[in-house]
Amino acid sequence: MSKKTGTMLSLQSTKSKSKQLLIIPPTLFSSTFPPVPKQKSEPESGFLHCGIMPPLGVQLYIQDRHVVMDNGILQVTLSNPDGIVTGIKYGGIDNLLEVINDETNRGYWDLVWSVPGSAGIFDVIKGTEFRVIVENEEQVEISFTRMWDPSLEGKLVPLNIDKRFIMLRGSSGFYSYAIYEHLKEWPAFTFAETRIAFKLRKDKFHYMAMADNRRRFMPLPDDRLSGRGQPLAYPEAVLLVNPVEPEFKGEVDDKYQYSCDNKDNRVHGWLSLDPPVGFWQITPSDEFRTGGPVKQNLTSHVGPTTLAMFHSAHYAGEPLVPKFGPDEAWKKVFGPVFIYVNSVYGDGDPFWLWEDAKEQMMIEVQSWPYTFPASEDFPTSDQRGNVSGRLLVQDGYFSDDYILASSAYVGLAPPGDAGSWQTECKDYQFWTQADLGGYFSINDVRPGDYNLYAWVPGFIGDYKCEALITITPGCDVFVGDLLYEPPRDGPTLWEIGIPDRSAAEFYVPDPNAKFINKLFIGHPDRFRQYGLWERYAELYPDGDLVYTVGVSDYTKDWFFAHVTRKKDNNTYVGTTWQIKFTLDTVDKIGVYKLRLALASSTLSELQVRVNDPTVNPPHFTSGLIGRDNTIARHGIHGLYWLYSVNVLGDLLVEGDNTIFLTQPRSTSPFQGILYDYIRLEAPPSPNSNKKIA
Repeated sequence: MSKKTGTMLSLQSTKSKSKQLLIIPPTLFSSTFPPVPKQKSEPESGFLHCGIMPPLGVQLYIQDRHVVMDNGILQVTLSNPDGIVTGIKYGGIDNLLEVINDETNRGYWDLVWSVPGSAGIFDVIKGTEFRVIVENEEQVEISFTRMWDPSLEGKLVPLNIDKRFIMLRGSSGFYSYAIYEHLKEWPAFTFAETRIAFKLRKDKFHYMAMADNRRRFMPLPDDRLSGRGQPLAYPEAVLLVNPVEPEFKGEVDDKYQYSCDNKDNRVHGWLSLDPPVGFWQITPSDEFRTGGPVKQNLTSHVGPTTLAMFHSAHYAGEPLVPKFGPDEAWKKVFGPVFIYVNSVYGDGDPFWLWEDAKEQMMIEVQSWPYTFPASEDFPTSDQRGNVSGRLLVQDGYFSDDYILASSAYVGLAPPGDAGSWQTECKDYQFWTQADLGGYFSINDVRPGDYNLYAWVPGFIGDYKCEALITITPGCDVFVGDLLYEPPRDGPTLWEIGIPDRSAAEFYVPDPNAKFINKLFIGHPDRFRQYGLWERYAELYPDGDLVYTVGVSDYTKDWFFAHVTRKKDNNTYVGTTWQIKFTLDTVDKIGVYKLRLALASSTLSELQVRVNDPTVNPPHFTSGLIGRDNTIARHGIHGLYWLYSVNVLGDLLVEGDNTIFLTQPRSTSPFQGILYDYIRLEAPPSPNSNKKIA
C-alpha cells in the first residue's frame, strides 16, 4: 500500500456492480456519536465559563509540599512531588474537593495491577519527581513522574508513569493526561484498571448529571453506611433504609446504575446549588479507551465522586485485562481529559450548568486532537492520518440489491481477527459511525498499522477488511467501497429479536417495589433497576419460558436475561427455555442453521437440543463462556458472541418442533446469558434467495 497523501487503497469487491443500492433506515440503538459541533457562541447571560478572557495570565507557584496553578478563573493545588490534586478553588468555594478527606483522597490517578497469578493491587499513583514542562502566561504544563527500577519488583507496577496537568489562559478548567511505559527488559504484569478519581464536597454537590434523561438529586455517602443503608447482594448495591433526606428512603443506590457506553460517555459530573457551581469531567476522544465504542464504563456516583475511566474490565471480565510479557515493550498516552467548572451569576438557573457543560464538551470534541500538550508522545493533527470510504452489505436472502450500511460502526484497531477489537486492551482505537449512505470518515488517526473493522445494526457478525492499513503523518487513505457479507446460509424461517448487540428490545420486568431507583421508573433504561434477575422465578413459578413463533411477542414474552432459578433453600438451578415452531415441509438431508447472537454471558454455558430435551450430549454446547457480570451490574450488553449451529434435517419433523436452550451453570443468581438475536435458516436452495419470514 502506498503511504503518500491522497492514497487510494483498492478494496473493491469482485462481485457485479450492476446491482442497485438499497437504503435501510438505522435500527433503534442507544445513541450515535456526537455530531460535528458548531462553534460556541458568546457566553449566555448568567454563566461564567471559558468564553471569558481575564487579563491575568497563568501563574505557577511552587512551594515545598504543594504546587499551585492559577489563571484568575480557578486555582488548582497539587501535592509536591506526589501530583495529587488536593484543592480546586472556584466560584466562591475555597475547595470543591472533599476537605474532610485526607489530601491523598481528593483527586488522583490510580490503577489496579498484579504479578501474574496473584491478586490485584490498588495503587494511588504518587510521583517522586516534579518538573515544569511549560511555563508562560498562556499555558502551564507540569509533570509528576514515578520511575521504576528492578529494586521495586513486586512492590510497584513495572511502569514509568508521567502524570501531566495543564492550565490555559482564560480556560475555566484544567487538563490531565499520563504516559505509561513498560520497557522490554522489565518483568511481566497484568493491568486491570486505570482512571482519575475526584471526590467532591458532600455538603455542596448533591445533583448529578450524565445524560439528559439520567440526572437527579443523589443520596449522601452517609446514607450507604451501617444504620442508614442495608447492603444487598453485593457491596455496591445498598438499600437506603434511614437516609439523611427522607425522600430517598426505600431506594437502591448502586454506582453501576450510572454506567455508560464509551461512545456516549463524553461529559458527566455534579452541580452545587449554593453557590451555583458545576464540576464536569469531559472526555473528548475514545482513542485511548479500551474495548471499542460500546464498552461500558463507570461515570459519576454517590460520594460525590466523578471518574475519568481509561481502562477497566467492567462488563467484559478477564478478556479485557491486558497481560504484558517480560520481553514486551509498551507505551501509551491516556488522555488528555478536561475538568471543566462553571457557575451562575445573577438570577441564572443553576440547572442550566448542565446545558453549558454539554456545549463545552462539543467544543472539546471539535478541538481534538489538542495542539497544546507538550509531550512528543501526543501527536497533533498534522502528525496523524485519515481514512474514508463506504461500507455496503450483501445478503441475497434479504435483498437482491446491495444494502447501504446505514449507521454502521466503523473503526481502526490493531491487527487481529474479525471482532477482536472488543477485547483489544493495549493500544489505540479510532471509531466513527457511518451516515445513512454507509459513508464513513475516520480522522486524526495515530501513525501505525491497523485493520479496519465494522459491525452493522440490523445484521449479525463482524466485518474485517483483510488489507493492512498503514497510517503515516498527513496521509488520506480512501478505501473505496467495502462489502460485508454477514453470516447466512439460507432463507430465514423465523427470528427473535433485533441484531443490535443489545437485549434492550426484550421484556424487562418492573422491579420489586422494595428495590427501586426512582430515576429509572418509566425510563428507557428500565433494565438498570436492581434485582430484576429475581423476577424471572416470580414470573415463571411453575416452569421455564416457552416462546411460540408466530404467536409470542419477543417484547413481552422473551425475558431479557436467561438466568438461573432461585429455590426455596436459597440455592439455584439451571433453566431451559423452549422455542416452539411449525414447519410445513422438512428437507431431511439438508442442513438448517441456527444463528445465536449473544449480547452478554457470565460464567454460563449455552446448550442446544432439538426436539429431545434429554439427549446427552446436547446437539451443541458453547462450553463455559463469559465473565461480563452484566446482569449484576445492570447492563444490557457486554461482550458479543455469535454461534452458528448446524441442525441436521433429520432432527426436524413436519409439523410442531421445539428447540431447547439450556443454561445449566447455577451457583449464583448472576450467571446467565443475554440474547441479542436468534434466527433459524432453511438449507440453501438455488431457487430460494429471498427472506420468507
